[in-house]
Amino acid sequence: MLTDSSVLLWTVILLLIAYFGLVTWIGRKGKKHSQSMAGFATARGKVNPWIVGASFATSYASANLFIGVPGLAYQYGTAVLWYTLGCFGVSWVALLLFTKTFWRYGKKFGRVSTLPEWLGKRYNSKALQALVSILILFNVYYIVGQNVGLATIFETVIGIPYTWGIVIGVTITILYIGLGGAYAQIVTDGIQGIFMAITSVFVALSFLWTIGGGWNVFGELTSKLSAIDTNLTTAVASGGPYNSVLAIMAVQFLLFSFVLMPHLLNKVLSIETEEELAPFTLSAGIVLCIISTLMVLGGLAARVLYPSLASADAAIPMYIIEAFPAVIAALMIVGIVSAILSSTDSLYLGITTSIGNDLYRVVAPILSKKQLSETQLDGRALKVAKGSLIAVGLLSLYFSLERPESLSILIQFSFSAIISGIIAPITLGYFWNRGNNYGAIAALITGASLYVLFTSQNMIANIYLAMFFSSVASFLVMFIVSTLTAKQESSAYALKKSI
Repeated sequence: MLTDSSVLLWTVILLLIAYFGLVTWIGRKGKKHSQSMAGFATARGKVNPWIVGASFATSYASANLFIGVPGLAYQYGTAVLWYTLGCFGVSWVALLLFTKTFWRYGKKFGRVSTLPEWLGKRYNSKALQALVSILILFNVYYIVGQNVGLATIFETVIGIPYTWGIVIGVTITILYIGLGGAYAQIVTDGIQGIFMAITSVFVALSFLWTIGGGWNVFGELTSKLSAIDTNLTTAVASGGPYNSVLAIMAVQFLLFSFVLMPHLLNKVLSIETEEELAPFTLSAGIVLCIISTLMVLGGLAARVLYPSLASADAAIPMYIIEAFPAVIAALMIVGIVSAILSSTDSLYLGITTSIGNDLYRVVAPILSKKQLSETQLDGRALKVAKGSLIAVGLLSLYFSLERPESLSILIQFSFSAIISGIIAPITLGYFWNRGNNYGAIAALITGASLYVLFTSQNMIANIYLAMFFSSVASFLVMFIVSTLTAKQESSAYALKKSI
């Protein structure tokens, strides 16, 4: 722990204070762009597409790739590399396939601000829009994972008690997102991406003096892992979530689908012109490649150097503290904090804009006794979105108080539940004009419900397989229900919207 060195401790504290001050200042700067619901949700056209692309990559990474997945690598060895290799290769291919069509649909639908709104207009269904916004509340568990990761860093590195680490993280994130909305989130994530990329490169370079072996450093790492346990160097792990070829294939399916997460697709809606999509996707790919493939190797190295850690999630913090000089370690700790905040702020923004834009804005006209003008409705939706930041923050803080066994598994549970529900409506919305609102709603409910049932009742213990089978079921249900309820007018509407 860094408290063993007072100089290093205060270096980290001062750097974090400066960093938190910077992101809060950016939040205030973005306040002028957050005076409408659309501005708060997307800041469309206000940020350079290269920065938006970096923001996509950093929001993708989160505490999962910087702490959780290295922790799994510490436990299960090289089989976990299937996950990180898929993060860049499979996910980036999916981004290239989905981005242009999603953006074009969003423009044709009238510049939508969120994924639930996109789906609602694609299927001409306010009910679907509201249901997707409710499903997105599963992201609270994703935020819990980020809170746990941040608190673990504060506890391991600085000695701040776990609970206070959570309180600090929640407070800072709510502050700058509440002030600057999407503008603050995208710009700060761009800055955080720089810290994250540098940290990842440093971790990989450090193997030259921590593991040794010169140009054969990775061969040396493999040999030392095998000496501890031969199962740590197999392509398929003997236990855990990477214990079969089918499970690994399901992981790749998850990573392909992950780009459909609402807090990531919202980045596409922040792009102003179609010409800006190229630098956006290129920037996302470059940053994602660096930060997804290098950090997990630190988890493997930590298993060699510190084989008896009480918590696998502490592998990266411990490795950095021991492997680097004080000042470098302090800078890298800030890089890890950046990784965590880069997803947390995006998740908060995604949940709260969905509450304001897709739940309140849909329900308010129905419940209101007097007719609301579009300006009144937009203003109230914005207030609801900003106000819900506090409620969501407190809810995530409460759920974070009890530390989960595995940060990575908790995070992957949350987004797998969402993906299981939305993958069929989004994908078939692209390629099948006969899909309708009845089929989309049935698929949403089926996919998400089956995933929760499979995992909560331990019917399918592997979370990746549970998501795969839930998603397959949602595709089948949407196809059957849409076919049985197809009407000429709904088919014509879908075809018109899909041009």
